[in-house]
Amino acid sequence: MQFMLLFSRQGKLQLQKWYVPLSDKEKKKITRKLVQTVLAQEPKMCSFLEWRDLKIVYKRYASLYFCCAIEDQDNELITLEIIHRYVKLLDKYFGSVCELDIIFNFEKAYFILDEFLLGGEVQETSKKNVLKAIEQADLLQENFEHFPPAVSFYSF
Repeated sequence: MQFMLLFSRQGKLQLQKWYVPLSDKEKKKITRKLVQTVLAQEPKMCSFLEWRDLKIVYKRYASLYFCCAIEDQDNELITLEIIHRYVKLLDKYFGSVCELDIIFNFEKAYFILDEFLLGGEVQETSKKNVLKAIEQADLLQENFEHFPPAVSFYSF
């Protein structure tokens, strides 16, 4: 996978994960063109597009589009399943995920994605294992927040 974008029906980018090195200018250009292209598609049309030298796989869930760019030889159906699995993970974690969950908890959305995908490839196929890793990280963060702050250099 080259990258994953999550954007609203209005074209507002909510999350982006790039697995290829590109300049910020190039990322913005690709994002702008791709969002316009996907939003212009009719709802009943296929969820696969050929775009430049890539295949674009997208799926709309409620008000968000999940869009992935894959190489020409990659399997579109597996990518569609990856999108679906990511949505299911978000759903399990947030309890019926919505766009606002992604907006206000974007760090968790990224963390879930990073536990699921590594370098654009599926790292863990088990939803249970991904959610377990996320719960452990949440516990660690909660416990860390209860520790007193480290000694300040200014307290002397």
